Amino acid sequence: MVAVIYVGMRFLPTYGFSETVVVDPSTVDVAPGRRLPASGEHPDISSKEDVWNTVLAVSACGVLLVGALGLGAGWFLSKRLLAPLGTIDEAARKAADGNLGDRIAATGPPDELHRLADTFDEMLDRLEESFTAHQRFAANASHELLTPLATTRAALQVAGDAPSREELAELLPMLRETNERGIRIVHALLDLASAQNAVFDAAPVDLSELVSAAVGERAGRAAAHRIALASGVEPGISVPGNATLLKQLTANLLDNALTHNEPGGSVEILLSHRTGASGHDGRRTTRAGHDGRHKGTRHPDTRHKDGRRKDTEDTAVLEVTNTGPRLTDVQLTRLFEPFYRAQARVAGEGGGHGLGLAIVQAVTAAHHGTLDAYANPAGGLTVRVELPC
Repeated sequence: MVAVIYVGMRFLPTYGFSETVVVDPSTVDVAPGRRLPASGEHPDISSKEDVWNTVLAVSACGVLLVGALGLGAGWFLSKRLLAPLGTIDEAARKAADGNLGDRIAATGPPDELHRLADTFDEMLDRLEESFTAHQRFAANASHELLTPLATTRAALQVAGDAPSREELAELLPMLRETNERGIRIVHALLDLASAQNAVFDAAPVDLSELVSAAVGERAGRAAAHRIALASGVEPGISVPGNATLLKQLTANLLDNALTHNEPGGSVEILLSHRTGASGHDGRRTTRAGHDGRHKGTRHPDTRHKDGRRKDTEDTAVLEVTNTGPRLTDVQLTRLFEPFYRAQARVAGEGGGHGLGLAIVQAVTAAHHGTLDAYANPAGGLTVRVELPC
C-alpha cells in the first residue's frame, strides 16, 4: 500500500508549485485564530518534495495503525471462532483414554465448527452404546457358557464320589442335556458370526417355499402348546440371497414367536409382495439396535453402503405377529441384543439362548433389508422384515 501510494503520488500527477514568495504580514488580512508564517518560516507543504514526504509519512503511519488493528481483531476473532476445536480436542483425548461420557454440547451459531461438534457428539453416543452393548455381550456370553460348564463340573464331582447306579442314571441325562445346551450356544454364536460376515449372494431364493416349510415344521410344536399357528403366504416370491441364512431367519422368527407366547395364544406369519409405489404401511417405528436410545426398534439398511434398498424397488414383506406378555420400551429397544431375554420362557423347549433375534438382524443386514419391531397393544410382538426382490 505504501509503495503504490508513494509511486503514484510522485510520478503520476503534474505539480505546478511556484517559488515561495515572502510578503509583509502587515499588508495581509489574517482571519482570527490564524497567523502567517513568521519571517524566515515556510509552510508545511511548500514544494513537491513536501508532498511526497507527507504522503510517505502518513501512509506508513496508516499501515502501522491498520496492521495493528487487523492483527488484534484477527487474533480475537480466530481465537473465538476456533475455541470449539480445543473442546473437541479435549473430548477426543478423553475418548482415546476410554472416557466416552463427556460431550461437547456446542453453543453459538450453526456454523461448520458447530456442526462438527454435533457430529462428534453423535459419534461418541454411538461409540458408547456400541461399547456398552459389546460389554453386555461379553458378560452374557461368559455367563451362558459358564452355566453348562459349572453344571457339568458339579455332576462330574458327584460322579467321582462313587455314586450308586441310580445316581448315575440321573446324572447321565443331566450331563447329556447340559452338553447339548453348550453345543447349541456355540452353534448359535457361529451362526451369528456367519450371518454378520456373510457375502451377499444375488442368486434367487424362493422365500415363499422357505416360509411354508418352516410353518409346517412347527405346526406340531404349536399344537402341543395350544398355540394357534396361522399363515398367509403369497406364492412365487423370490429374493436374492443365501438360502441357508434366509431359512434360519424364518425359523428364528417363528421359534421366537412360539417361545415368547402363552397357552391359548396365537402366531400369525404373513408373506406378501409390495411394489415400490405402494409405500410403507404407516405404522410408526423408531430406530434401535446399535442406535437403541429411542423407543421402539427399527434396523434399516443405512449401515450397509453396498446395495441399499430404495423405495422404488419391489419388496418382499415377511411379518410375524404373536401374542404374549406386554413389552416395555426398554425391553423393546434391547430386543435384538445377543443373549438378551425380554421375558421368561413359558412354552420354550430347551430354554433358548437369546441369540435368535440377533441372528435375524444380522441376516437381514446381510441381505440389505430392513427390520422393524413394535409391541402389540394387547401384548406380544410384531416383527417385520422387508427384503428387496
